[in-house]
Amino acid sequence: MSPKLGTLDELPQDYRDAMAAAGVAPLWPMMRNVLPHVLPQPVTKPGYWNYDALRPLLHRAGELTPVEKAERRVLVLSDPGRGVGAMQATSTIYLGLQLLLPGETAPAHVHTPSAVRIMVEGQGAYTVVDGERLPMEEGDLVLTPGGEWHDHGHEGSGPVVWLDALDLPIFVYLEGSYAEEGPLQSQRNRPDASQVEYLSAGLRPARKPGAGTRRYPMMRYPWTRTEAALRQMAAHGGDPVAELDYVNPETGDDILPALGFTAMMLPEGAAEAPPLRSSSAAFHVVKGRGCTLIDGERIDWGPKDSFTAPVFADIRHEAAEESFLVRIHDRPLQEKLGYYEERAR
Repeated sequence: MSPKLGTLDELPQDYRDAMAAAGVAPLWPMMRNVLPHVLPQPVTKPGYWNYDALRPLLHRAGELTPVEKAERRVLVLSDPGRGVGAMQATSTIYLGLQLLLPGETAPAHVHTPSAVRIMVEGQGAYTVVDGERLPMEEGDLVLTPGGEWHDHGHEGSGPVVWLDALDLPIFVYLEGSYAEEGPLQSQRNRPDASQVEYLSAGLRPARKPGAGTRRYPMMRYPWTRTEAALRQMAAHGGDPVAELDYVNPETGDDILPALGFTAMMLPEGAAEAPPLRSSSAAFHVVKGRGCTLIDGERIDWGPKDSFTAPVFADIRHEAAEESFLVRIHDRPLQEKLGYYEERAR
């Protein structure tokens, strides 16, 4: 047992005043705040956002604010530990629900943070990334990596909504977050790479020696293929709870440098209790119903809902019916920093 550290109040006032005037502060009274023993003490609290409750607010946002005045018409999902208005769902993950109405276009811009869009509701939306037009069907993951120009459009007949997941908090903390605006992009007259170069797992275009590839060769991950693969895993993988990581088809790396995405299938009645992970996580329910205990707090979830868990959370999922979820996590960043870990219960 380490000795109890001294407090600021134990120091004489004249010494405290002198330190303040010199622009310094003693470490020891603050050390356990930044280096707690055994486990971190996260600010993040479990969060839950019911889509049926948020949907009317999104639609009213469409009535109140034209997209020209919003640039991106989004309701931010704020971490309960940080309070409403916080641009963080966890310490590293930003989440927002974005609405686009028929005929609208969200203008082109480029920014340093990377984003993934998970399509929640509606038909007819698309995203253009570096000239590649990406259709957005329910459950699809669409990438807009940092440094890539992108804009959104909607040619359907009803509102469309998708979930934005960004590593924005990291860039804000690093004071490296910024964006530039530009004109709408010219679109290539061909299907996106997920339908051409990377239609089947294990296959990629043949290339001449020395020929390079794009850093992000595949920008759309269709949900129909993901669900089919999960079902095959569940049927033949030996574990009824199936998980598949979204990866770069050329390298096998996670699809973004800081954030990872994992698709999950839980059959009806299935339960999963993963190890305690050093990564924080957000979960989006593509379809299904169930409940999750996060550090003893029960969250009952249904289709299109989202919820979050802090680092080293004790998590237990239970599926009331066949359910599909996408887990968003910061394991790729932690692995690059060399400290990702999992602990047995």
